[in-house]
Amino acid sequence: MLRSSFAAYLLLGLIACGRPSQPSAIDRLHPCTGDDGPTDAYCGSLPVFENRDATAGRKIDLRLVVLPALSSDSKPDPLFFLAGGPGQGAAELARNIREVFRRIETDRDIVLVDQRGTGKSHPLDCKAESDSLKDVNEPELSGLDRLRQCLQGYDADPRLYTTPIAMDDLDDVRAFLGYDKINLYGGSYGTRAALVYLRQHEPHVRAMVIDGVAPPDMRLPLFFARDAQRALDLLLTDCGTDQACSAQYPNLRERVRMLLARLDKEPVKTRLIHPRTGVPDDVTIDARLVAGALFGALYSPLASSLIPAIVEHAERNDFQGMIALAFVNDGAGDNMSVGMQLSVICAEDAPRISREDLERASSSTLFGRHLMETRLKACEFWPRGSVPAGYYEPVKSSVPTLILSGQLDPVTPPDWGALVAKTLPNSKHLIAPGTGHGVITTGCGVRLLKDFIDRGSAEGLDASCLGMLKRPPFFLTPTGPDPMRTTGPTS
Repeated sequence: MLRSSFAAYLLLGLIACGRPSQPSAIDRLHPCTGDDGPTDAYCGSLPVFENRDATAGRKIDLRLVVLPALSSDSKPDPLFFLAGGPGQGAAELARNIREVFRRIETDRDIVLVDQRGTGKSHPLDCKAESDSLKDVNEPELSGLDRLRQCLQGYDADPRLYTTPIAMDDLDDVRAFLGYDKINLYGGSYGTRAALVYLRQHEPHVRAMVIDGVAPPDMRLPLFFARDAQRALDLLLTDCGTDQACSAQYPNLRERVRMLLARLDKEPVKTRLIHPRTGVPDDVTIDARLVAGALFGALYSPLASSLIPAIVEHAERNDFQGMIALAFVNDGAGDNMSVGMQLSVICAEDAPRISREDLERASSSTLFGRHLMETRLKACEFWPRGSVPAGYYEPVKSSVPTLILSGQLDPVTPPDWGALVAKTLPNSKHLIAPGTGHGVITTGCGVRLLKDFIDRGSAEGLDASCLGMLKRPPFFLTPTGPDPMRTTGPTS
């Protein structure tokens, strides 16, 4: 997830230096007010039929934000940013995206669309009503009951909130704003969206960057346990081969296994302080909660550098650090439409997952089925949309494509990028050492994105900066890593 803070440019500077490249875009959008986007950006909406095939009936408004190019001689082909999840709204991330993609904005518009069902585009939200620590480990039956209640309250047909439909929406946005060729950046689920858009609207794609690849045939969340185990194994190996970490936390692999086994058999009831609100509450710590906390931390190498120390505390039934770890990605939940996520997974993934598949994929992992059970059980009652024939076939295209994978990624590891590259002959797959979910979160990733989009090709792309990326050093004391060590393990 992208979580950055930044200072806004003045609107006066915007008017003087840059605005959406196409005059029609200016006519159809308005300067953002601050509530709907950065005040130096342009905001608006585009109504589309909820049922695109019927071309009749109710319309829903897609929320749009355009971060205008700052140069007076900007390029005509913008960058469309496709958010992750599934369930994140891209326009909701406008302020964060501008900070990370500032180099791109120099001479290209950046277009952000809340995909149908997310953000402010008729969202299919389903958040817990309270802000209690109990919500962190909501019982499965309670979570499923909450999803049923949300489903009953929607004035929408969840079957119509799938990726192929949303990517036809996106092409309507392209035409509405007056762009012919566009560049795509997709991260995580956004890579699936980008690949689907490419298949459905290839003539309008100049170049594409997919970062942390989750292709249409990935079968979310089937491989979460397997891929999370791979990332955890890398961390445990790196700690074991790091002299300071192995001395501080010996036999860590076995200790993690024993901790999860103990909590699976005998959950611990304890009183903890909410990491964000400071309110104490009684919480039941079980293997599912710990597995989820470890999984979330593995997304970020910096957060995962805390895992050895937090496991040591948890062995003594001190779970305050573990509960804090569970909140590492808490901010992302404010921009995550769970109903839309289920509409995607239940239509596109769950029908191709059997019980036998689940057993094979989760066996011999410490995470077991803790990372997938609730999602798949919800699909037993969630309305299921359809996908076009050939949806699961590999996307084939000669459009220039840069594929980025983090070596330490627990959810979209490099194997998925390598798989997609096989049918994209004009692609280049780069693996970033010491990097988790999202290569764009590194300075090297931003540089590669900028150079690739400028060139419109991976030919001659200088990727030498990847060699400088390393895993952050592990926390050895409450104050952090050893100050004398400036680099961590090389993976």
